[in-house]
Amino acid sequence: MGTSIDSVENNLLAAIFALASALTIAWGTVVRHRIAKAVPAGKSPFLTAIKRPMWWAGMSTAIMAYCLQVVALGFGPLLVVQPILVMSLIFTIPVAAIYDNHRVSKAELFWASLLTVSVSVMVILGRPIGGQSHPSFSRWWLALLLGVLVLFVMDRVAKHQKGRNRALILGLVTGAIFGYVAVLSKAVADSFVSSGVLGLIISWESYALIFAATMGTLVQQSAFNASSLRTSLPAMKIAEPIIAFGLGFAVLGESFRVDGFDWIWLGVAFFLMVLSTVVLSRRNVT
Repeated sequence: MGTSIDSVENNLLAAIFALASALTIAWGTVVRHRIAKAVPAGKSPFLTAIKRPMWWAGMSTAIMAYCLQVVALGFGPLLVVQPILVMSLIFTIPVAAIYDNHRVSKAELFWASLLTVSVSVMVILGRPIGGQSHPSFSRWWLALLLGVLVLFVMDRVAKHQKGRNRALILGLVTGAIFGYVAVLSKAVADSFVSSGVLGLIISWESYALIFAATMGTLVQQSAFNASSLRTSLPAMKIAEPIIAFGLGFAVLGESFRVDGFDWIWLGVAFFLMVLSTVVLSRRNVT
């Protein structure tokens, strides 16, 4: 009984910190995209952006959001944290409205409500449970190898595309990379909880996380610069939870405590989460 209560309390704390992370993600995303849009053609989007103080302000917010995400992962499983992080898109709505000087429409409120409900169903009905705190490298290597190969090929293909096609592909690559970042973050958070700073230093996941996060940031800035956020952001928001969920099941061994027809409701909730994410991300960015 005590273990069950502790699990509920930890999941609640994970949800609170994940929600705080989602709140801080929204502003940083809008700010960095507005800077990327202003980069002249032919200029490096990253090198140009880092010269602007507002980009650093946006990145500082992103780092703060990531720290909150790691704290959330230290309390609860990835399958609790990741759906809530998708809700950062809901908080992007008022931020974008303020920057673009427009009102939030009834349609936006509807899709935001649908996203909130679908995420709530996944977390409450699914009752996610944690998996292995320290999965062996034998569970990692195939997922890492496939990820590197597929994402490298997609990035090469994007180099030969322009405009919307380039932004779409780079958006998918960015989302997939941050899906890996989410799973690596869970592994790193567990290492810190169990072994402290020494656990971070001797854990290979820590260095893989730094590399993946750096690559994700670089590709994301290129995606923002390739075309409108309307094209790249939906791709990012779709790819990240799908990859994170898949790796959470396959590598970490996490799962939902559902059976029978509940799986159907969970599948419907996941579909509606993806659908509302796409609609909202396309409606609220340009």
